[in-house]
Order: sequence, then structure tokens, then C-alpha cells
Amino acid sequence: MRRDLHEANRLSWNEATRAHNSHKGDQAAFFRAGGSTLYPEELEMLGDIAGRSLLHLQCNSGQDSLSLARLGAQVTGVDISDEAIAFAQQLSVSSGVPATFERSDLLDWFDTARASGRTFERVFTSYGTICWLSDLKAWARGVADMVAPGGRFGMVEFHPFAMVFDPQWTPRHDYFVDGPIPEPDGVGDYVAESGETLALDAYHPGVEDFRNPNPAFEFYWGVGQVVSALVEAGLTIERLEEYPYANGWAGFADMRDLGGGRLAPPAHLPRIPLMYGLSATRHG
Repeated sequence: MRRDLHEANRLSWNEATRAHNSHKGDQAAFFRAGGSTLYPEELEMLGDIAGRSLLHLQCNSGQDSLSLARLGAQVTGVDISDEAIAFAQQLSVSSGVPATFERSDLLDWFDTARASGRTFERVFTSYGTICWLSDLKAWARGVADMVAPGGRFGMVEFHPFAMVFDPQWTPRHDYFVDGPIPEPDGVGDYVAESGETLALDAYHPGVEDFRNPNPAFEFYWGVGQVVSALVEAGLTIERLEEYPYANGWAGFADMRDLGGGRLAPPAHLPRIPLMYGLSATRHG
């Protein structure tokens, strides 16, 4: 575990989170009116969550956490960013949607939760999460330990193959990468770049021309590495899906809007996987 790089990411996310939320308007009103930020893929991987304890890993500012809570789950969200957790806690109060939020480096949180014997019937993570973690096997062990016997882990993540391309769809990066990838410009304002698909009910200008003063570091994990780490940790993979679109994220040029927040490559390009999802269980 590279605590120094995780700490750099914490500072970078604190700055970016303020910019992201500035584009989303009155989020408490959105949730009070019954709004949800979830897509069908997440719920398909999680299965029934009503009345179940649910751990949301790297929950960011809590929008998906509260959407899950509105469906009847008893949600605990964990994130490294002070800004994100403070926002999530206030959003829960302001919206009237109950959930618990805890700030910690996730790998440290696993150690504390494991020592306390905590487990959950559902464990969930989604969209741009594991790329911020320096130790995939420690993450997988933590996930497995948090899933109660008979419980389920659900995950939807951007596909690592898509990251081979630059924003203009030119192959630029290796699929197989060892070690951290420095991001000198830090976590960017991807909400501004994606516009309405990530801005809840409507896009608000908010912070303009955001520049993050804090660098960040990413870690590249292939689909095979993720599956192998979870299996090695003791989980049983029940489902693995690949999707030819990305939910909400307009990370490349001229993406086509398929409706429902789904974005695909331009029609003249081949279809490639932009997301994957998996569901895993723990038996015994």
C-alpha cells in the first residue's frame, strides 16, 4: 500500500469534489423529489437490496449511496475525501434520506472493520474507483471479508481497455501497466466535461475552468487481475458482463447519446467495451 500516494489522491479529490458538486444544483431537493443517480447495471449486479445492510466503497459525495438507501438498503458509505464525506453527511440530513458515512483510506478502513467483525449483506463499488488504490489484492481481501456469508458483492467499473485510447480515440497507452501513473494535473472536473449526464436534473455552470493544484496517482488494473484477486480472496464470481457504452461519462470525443445517460463511441468506430460489471458471492 502506497500511503503517500493515497494521501496525495485525498488532497486532489478534496479540490475536485468541490468543483463537481458545484455543477449539480440543489441536490437535496433532487432526492426529496424522489431522484436517483443509479443505472440498471448496478442494481442487476447487486440483486435485491431492500432491508439489507449495504457497504458502499469509495462512495464519493454519497449520491449513489442515498439512491441505494431510498430503495430500502441500510447504507454505510466510505471514502478517503474529507470534502466528499462532509458533503454526503450534510446531503443525507438535508434530503431526509438516512445513511452513514465514514471517512478513511479504504484499505485502512478494511483493517479496522475486520478487527471489529463488521460484515454486510451487500458490498458495492462503481465507476472510477479501483484505479485510485495501490494494492488490488488487499482491496479484494477487504471486499471478501466485508461480504457476510450468503451475501453479494456488486461492481460496475469503466473498462480498462477503453483507457488504451486518448480522448480523440487514438491508441496511446499500454493495456498492461506496472506501478503508479502520475497525473500532474490531478483529478479533473469530469462533471463539467460530461455535462447533463452527470449533473442530476440539470447542469449548473458552478466552478469554471477548474484547475486542480494537487497532483494525483492512478493504478491500472486489468479485468483479469480484478477477477483473479476476488477469486483468490475467496469470492465466487457469478456474473461478468461487458458493455459497449459508458454510463454518464463523456470521456472521449463525439460520443453518441444512446439515451438514459448511456454514451457510446461515434458510429464510424468499432464497438468496444467501455464498462464491465461483475457480481460475486460468499458462501459458508
